[in-house]
Amino acid sequence: MSQSVRAVERALDILLCFTHEEPTRSLTQIAEAIHMSKTTVHRLLATLENKRFITRDKVTGLYRLGFRFVEMSSIVLQDVDLHRWSRPYLESLATEYGETVDLAILDGSDVIYLEVIESPQRVKLAAAIGQRLPAFFTASGKALLAYMPEDQVREIIRKNVAENPTRPKMPMEEMLEELRAAAERGYAISEQEYEEAINAVAVPIFDANQAPIASIAIVGPSFRVTKDRLPELGNSLRKMTETISNEVGRVALSSIVAKVRVK
Repeated sequence: MSQSVRAVERALDILLCFTHEEPTRSLTQIAEAIHMSKTTVHRLLATLENKRFITRDKVTGLYRLGFRFVEMSSIVLQDVDLHRWSRPYLESLATEYGETVDLAILDGSDVIYLEVIESPQRVKLAAAIGQRLPAFFTASGKALLAYMPEDQVREIIRKNVAENPTRPKMPMEEMLEELRAAAERGYAISEQEYEEAINAVAVPIFDANQAPIASIAIVGPSFRVTKDRLPELGNSLRKMTETISNEVGRVALSSIVAKVRVK
């Protein structure tokens, strides 16, 4: 085996060290897990960090997977064709509730809107396709953050707060508790947070491994999408996204089986 191939194999071994159970690891833990010297591991980690596949917490010194994987997940989403499977559901929700419905994914510390079905009503609100907004200040973003590892969520929140200094200040623990509540009830809400007079409720779409890959939100003016109406919308969304998540998992599995058969 050539040195270059061996280096690639070692780098992949490092990436595979990180799991849902152990999302962060120290240099020593990584070296012990893959039976490699700390000097070699440190060198490979530096390269992976430079390419944003790995990130290191400046306070704790612990390593975790970087946001490059989030960016690359959009390629996987295209292969599964999330747009095609979700659009009929988005249109159905927009028709049933008369409000704007959108599909978003997480990109770094922001959400990006991939699909938007505008409300048929005269007074309507809609993000533009491709628009980026800070994740924690949107229902779409909070629906995804609620199911992510806490250390990643903390970093995203810190960045959102730093880049939006005019937003109302909240203690970190209160923001984390809001996400825990969202995960418990199955939907996230935003009450006039990013923009005045706009309320929203959002629910994540999960892949076959139960990881959140996108979110669907119902958005509207606060005089129609009232605080009292949010639970009704949230529960309806949750039931529909369960169907979409099952469909995404089924299509992904069928794609894998087909590729195996071709080989």
